[in-house]
This record gives sequence, C-alpha cells and structure tokens, in this order.
Amino acid sequence: MARLLSSNAVLKAIATVPAALSSRNVIGSFYPSGLKYSTSVPGDPDTHEDFKPTNKIQSSDVSLKDVVEQDVKENPVMIYMKGVPDFPQCGFSSLAVRVLKHYNVPLSARNILEDPELKSAVKAFSHWPTFPQIFIKGEFIGGSDIILNMHQNGELKEKLKDIVGSPKLE
Repeated sequence: MARLLSSNAVLKAIATVPAALSSRNVIGSFYPSGLKYSTSVPGDPDTHEDFKPTNKIQSSDVSLKDVVEQDVKENPVMIYMKGVPDFPQCGFSSLAVRVLKHYNVPLSARNILEDPELKSAVKAFSHWPTFPQIFIKGEFIGGSDIILNMHQNGELKEKLKDIVGSPKLE
C-alpha cells in the first residue's frame, strides 16, 4: 500500500529538483507570484515558431515612425506604456493610467512590451528615454511623474478640459 510522505519530505525532494536539472539553461526570474519565464529561448530545440514574439504593428508599407505619428495625431490622449490600461505591467504605467482615468477622457494606448522596435520608435519620436510616455492633443507631455505633478497643481485639468467625454472636469 502506498505511504503518504510528510510535507517536509516533499519539500526537500522539490528543493533538489533544480540541481538535477541544472544542465539546461532557462531564462527566468522569481517573483512573489511565482516563476515567470520566456518561451523563446535562443537555440532551444523545444522552442516553436508559434511562441516567438511577432511584430503586430508593422506592415510592409507603414513604418513604425508613421504609426507613432498617426497615433499621436489621431488620439487626444495617447499613452505608450508597459501593458495595457486595464492591466498595466509596471507601477509607473499604472500610476499614469489611474491619473488619466480620473478625468474620464478617452484613453488610447499601445503596449511597448509587445514590440521592441515600437519602443525604439517611440523613444526616437519623443526624444525621451523612459516609459510610460503620454501625449495630449499631439503634444508630448512626459511620464507618470509629470502627469501626477500636473494633476496636483491643476495643469492637467486645464490641458484636458476640451477633450470630449470628460464630464468630471466640470
């Protein structure tokens, strides 16, 4: 009959597994919520083409510079961020989204984590090295710290006042 192992014995057995598997390199980091890793390991025969990152924006006839210019021109509030407004992937992006949502303005966004080339194109367009990057009415404003400061001193309310869909500003 099978015998139940104590929880200590199970934990000790699990602790020795990484040592046994150390001959295989894995790209990953430990986070409080668990191990996060890349599915695209260079030179790994188990990595399938379907799981490699793809460029979702660029087509043969439109450059990323043109995409950024069009985004900024056509969207009253445009944010290039890590993640998306409903699921930001960094604290700075989260802060910027929370501040902008306070004003109930239409918010357009692109996730720079999906495309490293987009990230470079946005940096080149704004001449700003960090993210998030916020544009209001075609003008580069800055990052989350600048948006927060503008919110605190009233400048952001003034900047957003004539954008449709912002009843909280009245």
